[in-house]
Amino acid sequence: MTTVRKDLILSQSAFSHVVDVDVSQIDIAQWLFSLPDAEYQRCAPPDHIAAGATWTDDGRRMSINVEMIGTGLVVQHYVGEVTDPQYCKMVSISDVFTPHGRTKVQVIWELSAKGLPDGRTEYTNAVTSHPTDDFLAFIEKNGLTFEQAARDRQAASGDHNRRETPLFAESIARAARAKLTA
Repeated sequence: MTTVRKDLILSQSAFSHVVDVDVSQIDIAQWLFSLPDAEYQRCAPPDHIAAGATWTDDGRRMSINVEMIGTGLVVQHYVGEVTDPQYCKMVSISDVFTPHGRTKVQVIWELSAKGLPDGRTEYTNAVTSHPTDDFLAFIEKNGLTFEQAARDRQAASGDHNRRETPLFAESIARAARAKLTA
């Protein structure tokens, strides 16, 4: 059983991007769970490697994402806790493969859309990571302090999120426009 240390934050970032689509046309959940693999890859090249959608054993929607975050290959197993058109909260116990071995972290990914008075939409991509007990043992075994690991993860994750947010936002906007013309 994986124990998540919610009292510790490994990394946290949120970035926003405005798109020229009305919020009423945005459906983040529809986009997320029908996102083609190649489109996912275009949303953070070369970091994004693969994506797909599936279900948990108990019937909840799930997004599987494979990506590089810094020097770690991360396999995200995002389970949809909230999957609404303008807000999704996805939670993953993610496998992280590093040059020093494999460990696990919890990642909370929040995707949200807020309507602006001018008919455009502000998309926000927020990512928070918490260590697991496995991760804390892993860094101790490798001679790192939590502060060092958090600093490194914050730099890598923040940079990744900063680059993917506008590309996710524009992809969501394209999906909304395509739905209108269909």
